[in-house]
Order: sequence, then C-alpha cells, then structure tokens
Amino acid sequence: MTAERVPGYLLGMKLKTSITLNEATVHAIDELAGPGANRSRVIEQAVIEYLERHRRERRDRMDLEILNRNAERLNREVEDVLAYQAEP
Repeated sequence: MTAERVPGYLLGMKLKTSITLNEATVHAIDELAGPGANRSRVIEQAVIEYLERHRRERRDRMDLEILNRNAERLNREVEDVLAYQAEP
C-alpha cells in the first residue's frame, strides 16, 4: 500500500518535523531506501503502515468485544437454526 492510497492520513500538505534516531536505524533506513532514495518517504511509509496496523487491531478488538457481549444470544440463535436443520 502506498502512502498516496491511505485514506485519513494524507491531506495533501506535508509538514516538516524533526526526529532523532540511532545511527543503526538510520543506516537500515538508508539501506532499505537504496541509493538516491528519499529517506523521508521510507519513514513516512513505515509510520503509515504502523498506524494502519494499530487501526485494524483496534477495530478487531472492538469487534471481538461486540461478539463477546452478544455471544450468549448469538449461540442461542445458532442452536435454534441448527435444530430446524436436524433430521428427525
């Protein structure tokens, strides 16, 4: 997924920021980016992927909470449907 396709994170305007990374991390970023590549683009893509992963995890946790709150009722409904399907 490219940064341009991530809804909710890119509004078209770039802001300059400053971060401090250890030397090994910077070297790893440069190695990943390749010669003449844009270090900022690599870092931005990594942050976007991190944010998306956490967004999905939060959504999954919320879905699980909903299922758990309704588990007893949903299980009764499934048992009811299965009872109709049972052969006599």
